Amino acid sequence: MEAAPEVPFDEVLFEQRGGLGVVTLNRPKAVNALNHRMVLAMLEQLAAWASDDSVAAVLVQGAGERGLCAGGDIVAIYEDMPDGGHATADFWRDEYRLNDLIARYPKPYVVFMDGLVLGGGVGVSAHGSHRIVTERTRTGMPETTIGFVPDVGGTFLLSRAPGETGTHAALTGAHLSGADAVYLGLADYFVPSGELPALAEALEKAALEGSTPDAAVALYAAAVPGSVLERQREWIDAAYDSDNAEEIVRRLRSFGQGGAAGGEAAEAADTIEAKSPTSVKVTLESLRRVRGRSLEEALAQEFRVGLHCLTGADFREGIRAQVVDKDRNPRWTPSTLAEVDRAAVERYFEPLGQELTFEPKESRHV
Repeated sequence: MEAAPEVPFDEVLFEQRGGLGVVTLNRPKAVNALNHRMVLAMLEQLAAWASDDSVAAVLVQGAGERGLCAGGDIVAIYEDMPDGGHATADFWRDEYRLNDLIARYPKPYVVFMDGLVLGGGVGVSAHGSHRIVTERTRTGMPETTIGFVPDVGGTFLLSRAPGETGTHAALTGAHLSGADAVYLGLADYFVPSGELPALAEALEKAALEGSTPDAAVALYAAAVPGSVLERQREWIDAAYDSDNAEEIVRRLRSFGQGGAAGGEAAEAADTIEAKSPTSVKVTLESLRRVRGRSLEEALAQEFRVGLHCLTGADFREGIRAQVVDKDRNPRWTPSTLAEVDRAAVERYFEPLGQELTFEPKESRHV
C-alpha cells in the first residue's frame, strides 16, 4: 500500500483517546468532502489501528456543523477529466479499497452520520459496524444528478434494501432522512444530535474498559422516527419492479393519475426524467447486476462503470451544471431515456485495461 502523504491543513485528524481511535474528517468548508490524500491517510491509520492491541474501537465523525461528509471532491474530478482522468482513477481505486477495509474491519467501527452524508460519505460510514444517524441526517446517493452512477459500494447497499426502495433512492438521487437510512439498511441507530458528545465520551469509556460499544450506544439511542420510504413502499415496489427505466417512469405516471400516492409518484417520475438518462439506465442495470454478489464484486463493477463515465459527456456536464457554473441546467447527451439504447448501456460494463482488484483474503493484515 502506498504510504500516506502528509495531509496539508490537517484535512483528516487522528487521535487516540485511551482505547478509542478517533477519525475526524476536517474540511468543514467543503462539508468534509474526500480527496485522495484523506483516503490514503485513512487507509494507513485504520490498518495500523486494526493490528494495535491498545485500540479497541474506532469512531469516525465530521468537523463543523454541516455534516459528516458531502461526498468526493467532484471539482477535482472535473479538473482531471481533460487530462484523461488518471488521477481520478487512482483516487477511486484507493477509495474503494478503503470502503472494503471498513466493511471487514476487525474492530467496532462507529460512525456519526450527522448532517449531510452523501456519495463518498456513505462509503466511509454505511459499511461500518455501528452506524448512527440523527434528526439532522440527510443522506443518499445523488449521482444521477451529476451524470454519474452510485459508487463506493452504493449499488451493493441499495440493491439489498427492502423491496424496490433502494432502486427508488438510486434513480431519483433523493436526500433521505435518518429514519429512511435505517429503513434502507444504511444505518443502525437513531441518536439525537445533542447527545453525540456524551455518546463519544461513553464510547471512550467503553473502549478503555475493553467492552463493546453496544451498551454505550443503547444508552443514548432513541426510537427511530417513521420512515417515509416505508410508508411509500406499496407504490414504490409496484412501479420499480421492472428492469426497464421507461417502464418504471410509465408506471409512476400511472400512479400519478390518482390515489393518495399520486402526487409522490408523479414527482418521482419528474425527478427521474430530469436526471441524466444515461446515468439512470446504467444505474438501474448496475443495481440488477450486483444482486447476490459480494461487496468486492460490486466495487469492481463500480470502478469499471466509473471509468467509462469519465469518458462520457454527461458526467462532466453534470458537475459543470451543479457545482462549477451552478446554472442547474445540464444538457444531457442523449437527452431522453428512449434515446439510450441497450448497446449504449452495456458498453459501460465492458472490460477495461485497468480493473479494481483486492489482495487475496489470506494475505491481508485485516
